[in-house]
Amino acid sequence: MSFRMSRVSDQADFLGESPVWDSQRRHLYWVDGFSRLIRSHDPATGTFRSWQTPSMVGSIALGAGGTLIAGLADGMYSLDLATGAFSPLFRPDPVDPAIRFNDGKNDRQGRFLCGTMGVHADPLGKLYRLDGSGRVEVFATGIHISNALCFSPDGATMYFADSLERKIRAYDYSTDDAPSKGYRIAIDTEPYGSGPDGATVDAEGGIWVCLIQIGKIARFFPDGSLDRMIDAPTDMPSCVAFGGPDLATLFVTSIKDSGSGRAISKHPDGGILFAIDGLGVGGLPEARFGQGAVATNMEQT
Repeated sequence: MSFRMSRVSDQADFLGESPVWDSQRRHLYWVDGFSRLIRSHDPATGTFRSWQTPSMVGSIALGAGGTLIAGLADGMYSLDLATGAFSPLFRPDPVDPAIRFNDGKNDRQGRFLCGTMGVHADPLGKLYRLDGSGRVEVFATGIHISNALCFSPDGATMYFADSLERKIRAYDYSTDDAPSKGYRIAIDTEPYGSGPDGATVDAEGGIWVCLIQIGKIARFFPDGSLDRMIDAPTDMPSCVAFGGPDLATLFVTSIKDSGSGRAISKHPDGGILFAIDGLGVGGLPEARFGQGAVATNMEQT
């Protein structure tokens, strides 16, 4: 299959992550976590914009009414895109400076899930879910590095990884209730020599995963078998998302220098945002976070 890779931006991110396509605005959003920036691109006009975050940013998701939801170092926040103001939605009580929020995404019902991690990759992380009414739940604990969060097209399966385990978990995921705290191993990335970083699911249910240690992007079937593997345009691809007018473009963020000492690119295009076209499959529109009451600082286990 013939596909095309192109550069979206010539400005390198130190820690590019969490691309998300807004099908209504037809804008792409992503983050440079280490630089504390949320960035956007309008392909129709070729323009770029950025918002400074008050702390390190791990991930973003679409919000309602001109907002984004962001997983910042100490909690979940809403960003008003017009004013640049951040409003807290949930912060663990007490806030632990040894832990930060990392990979996050809205589920198909518009609830924001975000995993935390130890800043030194200690097993201190949890996976949280915030809904529009302000309810916060905890689904997993003891996580080193939360990553690969994504959902099957029907929303019935949640994929999630602790990158240091080099495996992607699959949870049964009810549309109304909490996912089962039991899980199965859906994908084992150990044989390929890399842990999983960011991931997304296409319209056919295929799981696209960045294999950051080997500079490749893989598509797996839901049964865990490998469909294809392609060389990434740089050595440290970090996260992927489908976008574009027909949702057929795969956007790829990458890392130049994560700031932690664990990920430093040796490639001249490290940190560049890329687009891949011609893959023969497309994505699904991302849900928006529902508007609701501000979450209370209560962890429900």
